[in-house]
Amino acid sequence: PGNSGGPLVDLEGRVVGIQAGGKLTEADYKGLLPELERRFRDFGKLNVLFYADETFEGWNMEAAWEDASFGFAHISDFERLALVGAPPWVVWCVKLSVFLFKGEVRIFEASELDAAWSWVRG
Repeated sequence: PGNSGGPLVDLEGRVVGIQAGGKLTEADYKGLLPELERRFRDFGKLNVLFYADETFEGWNMEAAWEDASFGFAHISDFERLALVGAPPWVVWCVKLSVFLFKGEVRIFEASELDAAWSWVRG
């Protein structure tokens, strides 16, 4: 995960799990976003679990821009978004923008990963 070759992605049809560690870069997104685009085309709406592991440091500026522009392009395409183990500043950012999402967004502690998976799988 993170700088060691990009986020770890777990794909089950319309359910996508992303584990991020270290600092996410634009290169990480170059590998991830095309796969997510394919999934949006194939399934319409996606349920996404974003797990920030204990090494997660955030994004560099280019990656933050990729993340934001992709998120806004697909803001109504997320059925469920689970944010797991994220540091307080990420939770704060998500809470500020949660009103933009058409789907459900839930915040989970790192210790609640199993519960988050159960919820995101519906």
